[in-house]
Amino acid sequence: MTAEAEIGEEDHLRADLYALLSGLLSAPPDAATLDQLAGIQGDESELGQNIALLARMAGNITPRDAEREYNALFIGLTRGELLPFASYYLTGFLNEKPLAVLRQDMTRLGIEKSGDHSEPEDHIATLLEIMAGLIRGQFAAPICLNVQKEFFTAHLKPWAEHFFSDLEKAKGSALYVPVGRIGRIFMEIEDQAFRMES
Repeated sequence: MTAEAEIGEEDHLRADLYALLSGLLSAPPDAATLDQLAGIQGDESELGQNIALLARMAGNITPRDAEREYNALFIGLTRGELLPFASYYLTGFLNEKPLAVLRQDMTRLGIEKSGDHSEPEDHIATLLEIMAGLIRGQFAAPICLNVQKEFFTAHLKPWAEHFFSDLEKAKGSALYVPVGRIGRIFMEIEDQAFRMES
């Protein structure tokens, strides 16, 4: 039995949401991704309503427009509207102490940087991908709520909610408005849940 098969439905949903946000923040969504997003449904909760909004927007945007928006937000000619790195949000500079601490924790947890990514590991997409992997038991670390909580508290809690709030309000955001809202709400939910476990 695989580690992923042993986790409960709620943890599957958590991991899926982390992975969804990671994917949307690591690269612009292509046609297949937009089609998948257009098919998702949300419930009546605030999170669910924004998931439904994301689905509607994904069904009404072309891959070319989604790529333009992504590039304006995160890449730009000299730099994008937002710099989605923990070091930048926490110190005002790239490649600072938060990145060094993250690298130490990744080594301790047996997590290696993917050769596919050229950006520093403290990119929001990478941190969200790591959380999905910790929940699913994809790394050397065991599936353990304490490990998830420690990683979240050290590397997402100090800045991710602020980043998602900025993304939600960014002048270049359209498709990424609900992505920002989903991320902000999800970070609040995760923080509250981890605090209740204390």
